[in-house]
Amino acid sequence: MLLTAVAPVAWGSTYYVTREFLPADDPLWGAALRALPAGLLLLVLARRLPRGAWWWRSAVLGVLNVGAFFVLVYVASTRLPSSVASTVMATSAITLMLLAWPLLGERPAWRGLAGASAGLVGVVVLVVEGGAAVDPWGLAASATAMLMSSTGYVLTKRWAPAEPMTAVTAWQLTAGGLLLLPVAAVVDGAPPVLDASAVAGFAYVSLVATAVAFVAWFTGLRHLPAGAVGVIGLLNPVTGVLLGTLLADEPFGPRRAAGTMLVLGGVLLAARSARQTPRRVRTGAGSSTTSSIVSRSAAVPARSTTAQCSP
Repeated sequence: MLLTAVAPVAWGSTYYVTREFLPADDPLWGAALRALPAGLLLLVLARRLPRGAWWWRSAVLGVLNVGAFFVLVYVASTRLPSSVASTVMATSAITLMLLAWPLLGERPAWRGLAGASAGLVGVVVLVVEGGAAVDPWGLAASATAMLMSSTGYVLTKRWAPAEPMTAVTAWQLTAGGLLLLPVAAVVDGAPPVLDASAVAGFAYVSLVATAVAFVAWFTGLRHLPAGAVGVIGLLNPVTGVLLGTLLADEPFGPRRAAGTMLVLGGVLLAARSARQTPRRVRTGAGSSTTSSIVSRSAAVPARSTTAQCSP
């Protein structure tokens, strides 16, 4: 659980880093410069190229989790208040549970659903301000981004029960980054000129908030129920709010404190549900069987298939 939490905490920190250090006028170049270096670095570390079906799978996951996802998040950010976009993305916890039921055989437990619901309410309390306008195209872009990434996360778990997670992450980040390059060139024009602070900001966002974070996220998906991982993802907006308070002197009153407590309560409920949920171990032939929770000291650890999004 703690390893999985690295991902949303790192993603939540990107709000502050992006606002303070990265160029604001080239969001698609920002996404490409975030995804592609992370993917190439992980590819060097993994020293493994896709084989067989993993060529097209990597392309599909690169579109769902990185390329098209980042573009849609950009569209949503230009048309919606951040509070509305955050609330839409927070529904990914419940969406992951619902998608994991038919695709992974993970039936939602009541504690998991309660945790996801509490977390969603917490995000609403945490970020939503009164009178926020809702643009239908922005809402559609945000909802589509949430559905795409949730589907991509579940498919990553379904397709990669035994593949090295560093390699799987490298393949889709590289594919998504390559997809973003022509889109950025057409929409944003020439790549931005970066000063030292922007280079440092991109280094953090790419290496920590993308390479490390996505490996941690997908590793969590391998070992935990997908719904529980989705609830842990709600730490993303909490981190953004807390860092804004600590580093940018943003207000943190009783309402935000209550929202934070609701999200943390939801995460604890999801953690308890994950500990009590039997795992489904996918065999080499693609079938799955139910087993008890595997001991950490087992000689051959089982690869669970009952184990967000957004950055």
